[in-house]
Amino acid sequence: MKIDKKIIKELSDYLNEFNLTEIEITEKDTKIKISKNNVTLSSQPQVNSLTESNTNITSTPIQNIKSGTEVTSPIIGTAYHAPEPGAKKFVEIGKKIKKGDTIMIVEAMKTMNHVPSTADGVVKEICVEDGQPVEFGQTIIILE
Repeated sequence: MKIDKKIIKELSDYLNEFNLTEIEITEKDTKIKISKNNVTLSSQPQVNSLTESNTNITSTPIQNIKSGTEVTSPIIGTAYHAPEPGAKKFVEIGKKIKKGDTIMIVEAMKTMNHVPSTADGVVKEICVEDGQPVEFGQTIIILE
């Protein structure tokens, strides 16, 4: 197999021209992949993400210090405090709730999922805003 240096040079020029890190071309049974590894650029975002992770790590234990029972989101989606806009909220701070009571709705893929309380208690804190995205396992309310 003969390698065409013109194609490699052309692809390499495209990397620089369009500020790409990788480009690939396939013709019949030949595949050429060109990539560049710029250590300065690739290490910088990693340093930033580590800094952000450290910030999150230090803020997470502060949240865990709060006494009470945490109720977490069972799915990824968008949290809503009421069954529809303008309606009465499922829970408010100071409200006594029982295990199984709906505390929020998490919408995922256009399906409204009622989130039940996992314990009895009084709502101490609502940890997410109405319409805010939530992750699986994220604390949504804290009960006393």
